[in-house]
Order: sequence, then C-alpha cells, then structure tokens
Amino acid sequence: MKICIGGTFSILHNGHKLLINKAFETAGAKGSVFIGLTSGDVLKNKRNVRSLEERKIALLKYLSEKGFLDCAIIKPIKDKYGPSIDREFDAIIVSPGTVKTAEEINDKRRKKGKKPLKIIQIPFVLADDGIPISSSRIKSKEIDENGNILRRD
Repeated sequence: MKICIGGTFSILHNGHKLLINKAFETAGAKGSVFIGLTSGDVLKNKRNVRSLEERKIALLKYLSEKGFLDCAIIKPIKDKYGPSIDREFDAIIVSPGTVKTAEEINDKRRKKGKKPLKIIQIPFVLADDGIPISSSRIKSKEIDENGNILRRD
C-alpha cells in the first residue's frame, strides 16, 4: 500500500513514533510511506521549531533504526495537505488532532474525481499524567519525549 503521513516532527516523540510505526505496518513489506515534513508558511504560528534539516535528520535516524528507510520518502510540504490531494495514495494515518484535515483531503480528492484515502486514526499517546504527549509540552520541560513527567505545576 501507498501511505501518507505528515507533520512538523519538531521533537520526535512517542506520539510521532506510533504514527510512523503504524504507517509502515499498514504499508506492508512492498509498500511505501510518504512523510510530509512541514515547512514554509505552515510553521509561521509555531514557535521554536527546529530547522527542516535537523527534523529530517532525526526522522532518518529513527527510520534507519526501525529498518524503514528503504520504503520511506521524506519531502518538505508547504501546506497542511502536501501531495495527498493529487498523488495516488491508498491511506493516510492521522492522530485525533489531524483527523479533520484527512477528511478535508478526502473532500478535495472527491471534487477532483479521485478515490478517497482510507483514514486510519491512531490514539493520542499519553504522558504519565494522562495528557497527550506534544512537542510544546516537551519544549516547556513539562515532560520528556517518552511522556515522563519532568515538573509538576
């Protein structure tokens, strides 16, 4: 299968890893996974985002550790849709926070006469306090990449 995912991946955390792992599991041994790495205007409202190169290096390292490199395509995307509207993909893997975007993608695909993508939703990965892991929580040193609590307010 041809799978697509996207994100900023500013700090590669357990939530991102679940998303990536599910994408490659769904793609299967003969499939491929397109990873859209947000860039440009998409990042204008985000603070302290690592450079595109740093984020790509972290992704490549993780993909290599997991044995996923041969089936991966990483490209910068300049909007929240990337090539998902026009390219031939079978499915998109999303979190609860991005399922609405996947539905928008399918609406746009239908209007263009393209087959909708299968939307596969993973759950949020929760930190030890029961709140989803996020890059912003990690940047504020509230939790680490694994969801361990670093400080209590």
